[in-house]
Formats: sequence, structure tokens, C-alpha cells
Amino acid sequence: MAENIKELIKEVLEKGYLMSLAAKDDGGVWVADVIYVHDEELNIYWMSDPEVRHSKAAIKNEKVAGTITVSGPGENNLGIQFEGLAEKVEGPRHDLAKKHYVKRQKPEPEEIDNVLQGDSWYILRPSKVVWF
Repeated sequence: MAENIKELIKEVLEKGYLMSLAAKDDGGVWVADVIYVHDEELNIYWMSDPEVRHSKAAIKNEKVAGTITVSGPGENNLGIQFEGLAEKVEGPRHDLAKKHYVKRQKPEPEEIDNVLQGDSWYILRPSKVVWF
């Protein structure tokens, strides 16, 4: 990936906080908005209830797609569309929780806090990203 394109994608990931995630199950395509964080490899993580439709669909059919847009009224378009494979991440992942809380402008959680409260972490490893 060209370095300047990677930087533009990283800029969108850092400026945004809401991802529209599309997954497919036996009932068809389903889209859910989730708050995300990312890592240096541009993998995208989100926290969701494992019993909701988009979580079940992402596990059953790991191929998912999404979009993140950070442009506002009167601004040029700035966002990304992507596809890739999703999977459930085991464990509480306090490192992700800290990033997630900061992104939501909440106080950083303590290591002992149960931030998941029944939810699970998921990761999307993009295989294709289009910047717009």
C-alpha cells in the first residue's frame, strides 16, 4: 500500500469513531453502527453483545464490509470503505478498552474494571480499503 494512502486511511481511522459494519446471515445483509478503535496495522476493533444479529453474522460468515466517514457539512468527502475478515477476540483486552474509552471521551478505565459487561471484542482485518 502506498505510504501516502496508508496515512490518509490512518487519518480517517483516527478522526472517526463510528463504523457502519455490514455482515450477512441467513436472513440477508445487516448493517450496524459500532464505535471502533484501530491498531498500527490498521485492523479495526469494536465491542458488541455476542447475541446481537451483527455479531452472530460476523462469526458465522466472517467476510464483512464497512464504511467510516469523517467529513461534515460543507467539507470535502473524507472516508474509507473496506472489506475483510472478522473474528471474535478472546479476553477483556484492557489495552483496547482504554483506547475505546478515550475515543468516547470517557475517563480511562482501571485494569480491574469490567468494561465488557457481557460484550465481546471483535476484530476486522481489512483485505481491501478504498479511500474517498
